Amino acid sequence: MADDKDPTPARPAPDTLNTLAHADFVHLLRAVWEDSPWVAEAAFEARPFADIVALHNAMVRAVRNAGHAAQLALLRAHPDLAGKLARGGGLTAHSTAEQAGLGLDRLSDGEFDWFDRHNAAYRDRFGFPFIIAVKEHTRDSIKAALATRLDNDPAVEMKTALGEVAKIAKFRLEGLFGT
Repeated sequence: MADDKDPTPARPAPDTLNTLAHADFVHLLRAVWEDSPWVAEAAFEARPFADIVALHNAMVRAVRNAGHAAQLALLRAHPDLAGKLARGGGLTAHSTAEQAGLGLDRLSDGEFDWFDRHNAAYRDRFGFPFIIAVKEHTRDSIKAALATRLDNDPAVEMKTALGEVAKIAKFRLEGLFGT
């Protein structure tokens, strides 16, 4: 049975989205944008959706139009990569699967230490965790991106992180709808 933190409903048909009641729509999509159901709530108003791409575009627009405070809260809802929360089993099902798929839950002590130090430096600099769509990367490319992005201007980095969140949401939607 799915837990309340990160539901894993049965795989729906994409055309179901246009017939769901508001509460059912939000419940189905609430985990796509890490602990931020407001994105699904905002996207609901854009129905009907021709396909999953149109849904994703509506969700991205909702985030873009939400304003700085909501965008920052969305970024802060994401966990650190290979962080203490991950090691303690406290991630959402989506984040657990994504990080485990790259072996970020099975690092050496030295690798965990590297991620802890760099995650802390990143969070201190930008005020939110380092976010990257792990499905597009290897461990080494993630480490290189983290080290490189630490030098970004804060406004550039926020835009970069929001773009990565949008990629993550796209992958999650594809997984949910089997596309």
